Amino acid sequence: MSRIGLRAALELVRAPATLSVPGDTMAGAALAGRSGTPGLAAASVLLYWAGMALNDWADRDIDAVERPERPIPSGRISANQALGIAAGLTGAGIAAATLAGGRKGFAISALLAGAVWAYDMGLKHTPAGPASMAACRTLDVMLGAGRATPMAFAVGAHTYGISILGRAEVSGASPATVRGALACTAAATGLAAVSVARGAGSAADKATAAALIAGYAASGGKATLALRGKPDPEQVRQAVRASIMGFVPLQSAAVAGGGKTLSGLGLLAALPVGRWLSSKMSTA
Repeated sequence: MSRIGLRAALELVRAPATLSVPGDTMAGAALAGRSGTPGLAAASVLLYWAGMALNDWADRDIDAVERPERPIPSGRISANQALGIAAGLTGAGIAAATLAGGRKGFAISALLAGAVWAYDMGLKHTPAGPASMAACRTLDVMLGAGRATPMAFAVGAHTYGISILGRAEVSGASPATVRGALACTAAATGLAAVSVARGAGSAADKATAAALIAGYAASGGKATLALRGKPDPEQVRQAVRASIMGFVPLQSAAVAGGGKTLSGLGLLAALPVGRWLSSKMSTA
């Protein structure tokens, strides 16, 4: 079996997009009045990586035609290696969640892992695909909180929008696709506002969170609206990349609204880093 190069491995797990993940558990914990734990954030990242590797394994035949530059069709990683990586990362993610969160951590991470595998192995190319992916990110927020909050569903709504845009990366976006993505941004904005209003933060914390939510809505809406005039595949991919990093201001708002403004603002550091990495390596 050939050795796997570092760049190929980073491309397989969509390394730049990883920066959009740890804030999920931080957001859930903050809004539940708890402190986020590095162990749960690590579990979230490991399960995200597992899903990305499994995605490329499941789509290897499609990618050979549509995206031959990806690690598997380009021959830099074999299909068996990708599947082994996905399985190993899944086990590591569940183990990390169990160590950090006990039985609740195990239960939610196992549900999350099941949702990830169900999406990649069967639901992705069905009408249930976007909802299935949204469920994955909703559960990821719940991994930090152990219970559903409006913010978990805000993240899920944002994910749904990314998923329907992602389906247009090869053929281009239709007007209906653009309208659907905008509706998801609006839903995520409203749910995030409700979540922050219920948070334990002070008036100043909530004002900061409201500003972050407004920034999310403005940037997300702008990226999607741009597709009305130029809906070709490359523009769709750019909108998807921008939307992936759109998780960060949502997560930041949740953390600030939970009374941890400095931590929430600290999350924003992921934005320039993620954008720079995306310019060097694909996240789509």
